[in-house]
Amino acid sequence: MSEESCRVDVWLWRARFFKTRSLAARFVEDGRVRLTRGGTETRLDKPSRSVKVGDGLVFAIGGRLIAVAVEALGERRGPASEARALHSPLQIS
Repeated sequence: MSEESCRVDVWLWRARFFKTRSLAARFVEDGRVRLTRGGTETRLDKPSRSVKVGDGLVFAIGGRLIAVAVEALGERRGPASEARALHSPLQIS
């Protein structure tokens, strides 16, 4: 795996959207995450799919629709302040 990409389940876990990586992986396997890269939107179906800086992710957790842009991939699952630096909000059209 290159340094410019990261598994989507790992990124969702590092960004603190899920408490465990296995929960993030199951969420992706259920087809509940959409990835936008280069203007093309795809529904992710495997936790091993990669995300890159600049990608957009849209998913719903607890009845809230979350749309974020990937700003950084992160090195670890750090504190909340570090996790917030991994993404920025997107406007949903």
